[in-house]
Amino acid sequence: MPTTDATTQAVLPALRPSLRAGSRPTLTDQFLAYDSEHPYVYRSLERLAAERIAAGANRIGLKGLFEQLRWRLPQGVRGLNNNYTAFYARKLIEDHPHWAPAFELRRRRTP
Repeated sequence: MPTTDATTQAVLPALRPSLRAGSRPTLTDQFLAYDSEHPYVYRSLERLAAERIAAGANRIGLKGLFEQLRWRLPQGVRGLNNNYTAFYARKLIEDHPHWAPAFELRRRRTP
């Protein structure tokens, strides 16, 4: 559960790999692996979000950004899974807390 500090800014939990030995990789594990192998995807999403915010957008959907990214980089987004949208949204908010109002996040069911 997110906690708040003195400025009432939400603090998001850090993503960590699963510690379950011998089990299938969790979505978090899969995302962390994909993100580390494809850092340009995050940079592209970050740039797209910044463009939308600069244009005056109050709400941004990561699935829309994914589709825009797929159109812009059709050869370079192999393996971009829609299950990663929430992870990228949380990462964008972690790196740019002032963007938090533009994204709607749901509570995570699993760590």
